[in-house]
Amino acid sequence: MSRNIRLLNATGLEKSSLESITVRVARALHCDVRLESYRPDLTRVLDPTRGQCHSGGLLKEMQDRFNGRGEPNERFAALVDVDLFIPVLTFVFGEAQLDGKYAVISTYRLKNEFYGIPADPGRLLERFEKEIVHEAGHVFGLLHCRNFECVMRSSTYVEEIDLKRNSLCSDCESIMERKME
Repeated sequence: MSRNIRLLNATGLEKSSLESITVRVARALHCDVRLESYRPDLTRVLDPTRGQCHSGGLLKEMQDRFNGRGEPNERFAALVDVDLFIPVLTFVFGEAQLDGKYAVISTYRLKNEFYGIPADPGRLLERFEKEIVHEAGHVFGLLHCRNFECVMRSSTYVEEIDLKRNSLCSDCESIMERKME
């Protein structure tokens, strides 16, 4: 069974950077990846008290907009620049429907500037790529991994993202292959 994912870009990142990430995500997940522009309705998901966007609300917005569109095995991942949260956590880097169709990943807390240190565009792109692969892994059915270097390991802090590889470990690769048979 083939698999593919559509990256829906709503970030301010340069197109050439996103195209480069697209190639690496395709390589990491052994799938077809397409990139296109996207403008989500953030007014529906903004929590004015927190000043953050509810990531589950963004997943719902995507489901409403893209339900019935695309290939049967196609997944959708929104790429955004907004601060995301879920009610039980202060923030999230992204969220995905496990074994579902939709994911959202944000650059907001991946930027060095958020932590008061100088910008590092290369580091931002590395982190973003890892989080895209991570959330895409969830929509393809992968759970969090205990392997310290695997991209599917859960990350609570940006430093944990920096320590991971941008690829699946051999165990997660095997699970992914079995799911796609």
